[in-house]
Amino acid sequence: MAEIKVPVFSESVSEGTLLTWHKKPGEAVKRGEVLAEIETDKVVLEVTALQDGVLQSIAKQEGDTVLSEEVLGVVGEGTGAAPTAAPAATTAPAGTPATDLTAGPIPTEQSAGGTATHPDDLTRAPATERREDLSPAVRKIITEKGLNPGEVPATGPRGNITKADAMGATAPAAAQATPAASSIQPAATVPAGARPEQRVPMTRIRARIAERLKEVQNTAALLTTFNEVNMQPSMDLRKKYQDQFVKKHGVKLGFMSLFVRAATEALKAFPVVNASVDGKEVIYHGYYDVGIAVASDRGLVVPILRDTDGMGLADIEKAIAAYAEKARSGKLTMEDMAGGTFSITNGGTFGSMMSTPIINAPQSAILGMHNIIERPIAQNGQVVIAPMMYIALSYDHRIIDGKEAVQFLVMVKNLLEDPARLLLDL
Repeated sequence: MAEIKVPVFSESVSEGTLLTWHKKPGEAVKRGEVLAEIETDKVVLEVTALQDGVLQSIAKQEGDTVLSEEVLGVVGEGTGAAPTAAPAATTAPAGTPATDLTAGPIPTEQSAGGTATHPDDLTRAPATERREDLSPAVRKIITEKGLNPGEVPATGPRGNITKADAMGATAPAAAQATPAASSIQPAATVPAGARPEQRVPMTRIRARIAERLKEVQNTAALLTTFNEVNMQPSMDLRKKYQDQFVKKHGVKLGFMSLFVRAATEALKAFPVVNASVDGKEVIYHGYYDVGIAVASDRGLVVPILRDTDGMGLADIEKAIAAYAEKARSGKLTMEDMAGGTFSITNGGTFGSMMSTPIINAPQSAILGMHNIIERPIAQNGQVVIAPMMYIALSYDHRIIDGKEAVQFLVMVKNLLEDPARLLLDL
């Protein structure tokens, strides 16, 4: 007999919510197989089996609050019953309310370059087969893509649909022509002229994000300074050496690694931007751990690049690619996102032209990248067209003066407009 226990949470996490069981009592389990998922205010954790056997019993139900190392159930010896396929359920409308795991530790406010989409489309999707074995993440993908779960090839160990299955599936042509229904749409036909509403509780992650962001606004003296960067030199550098870079390092050279290196050099020059406030004391960090916003099916997550002062461009690109893959597959851990002395967020990925990022406490500053847009500028007494990017630095004015913030951003700008200085350490 072996107890199934909640993973050990980090010091900053006190409890979690049991999202879903992937096994039922009496079913066979294999060592390493995912048995359950737990949502904390930072990540969704997978609970795996430590041995082969049978799930004998469960002590916690889906939706229950769980504590670190609390017993969830018991696995015993035996072969167990074969997993039963999900019942060929009665035809039901798509859009069953699902747990929304979209979250982001570093959202931006007052975004000027794009419109946030809110899923208010109440159009009903075609009737689909209802399956009760879908995890929240899979159910969300299927709903958004307008898929029929019964038509998605399943490769999971119990015949269940995995995230990869859902991401790779394509909706039928007829379904593609119909806008995907919102995950919070009503199950019944909406009468003409109706003004429906639905009250949906925040997930644990979203509630924690709201709490942290409001705390930052209430305690920090937030201010944002802006500048613009002519990205042509960085683009020329990338174009000139891209093939050689890929051949040698096996990864493409992107703009993010240049920004990380430029920000790290600026942090060295202005150490207060890398500092944090603790009561009436200022903590100056003698290391540079930069958080990078990465897109996932749950929204933006911010894993940390450790000791960026010792990383080359290739090291940074490889680390970002690895984190992106972990984010897509839901494998990011709390340790991946713990700590950090400074953050970078790239709203330009989604078309944002300008925004005021909110700092990620207890950090004191965050750098915002934005869309690259060709604009006319004055250069050497002439008007030329150049690929320009607005950059923003939001900072805590309690410890960072405007002079230091502006000089920090100017240094980032100068390094990106002369990227050879990054390679020559000038």
